[in-house]
Amino acid sequence: MRGFQVLANGQENKAGRGAAMKAWRTIALHTAVAAGFMFLLQRYGLSATLESSLLWAIVFGGCAAGLAYSQANR
Repeated sequence: MRGFQVLANGQENKAGRGAAMKAWRTIALHTAVAAGFMFLLQRYGLSATLESSLLWAIVFGGCAAGLAYSQANR
């Protein structure tokens, strides 16, 4: 696993686990904020339909998740 390191005595170090969970939380937060922002912008700022606003929110949320994931794995 990526978050574990094997020590000299053969035991695994679980210190990387907290960092991995923090990265997933950051990715989820980034996704939710981007999707929410795009939904509000489309729905109320541009007066788009509900279906169009939801579609754009899903697309931008997915793009934000991909970008946050790539940044977290640098």
